[in-house]
Amino acid sequence: MALTLEEANRIAEGALAKAKELKIKVSAAVCDAGGRLLAFQRMDGAIWASAYGCQGKAIASAAFGRPSGDLTERADHPTFRGIVAAEGGHMILGRGGVPIVRNGVVEGGCGVGGGTGEEDEICARAGAERL
Repeated sequence: MALTLEEANRIAEGALAKAKELKIKVSAAVCDAGGRLLAFQRMDGAIWASAYGCQGKAIASAAFGRPSGDLTERADHPTFRGIVAAEGGHMILGRGGVPIVRNGVVEGGCGVGGGTGEEDEICARAGAERL
């Protein structure tokens, strides 16, 4: 089963709700299993670059089926560089994205940008838990 728009929006809203609790301004993106954007929300006052960061982290998490931060130390490995380049350079192998998994199947990714890597991941996890 693929993520619906309603589910994707609920996930993004969950990420932003956690950001409000943490008193930070972020952007949140939800993509499908193929890395295509389903939902995007940017809080008032969030830095503009967070719009790109959150999408890149969501794409990486969906592609590899693991948190984007787990990929950071391998980001300079030739295989990972090749995959990122072949995909178009949109993936960000840094902390702040988590895969969205349902019934053991990766259905997408949720990425957050604008806080620290740790804060972004906390928000992304809170969003993914809304599924």
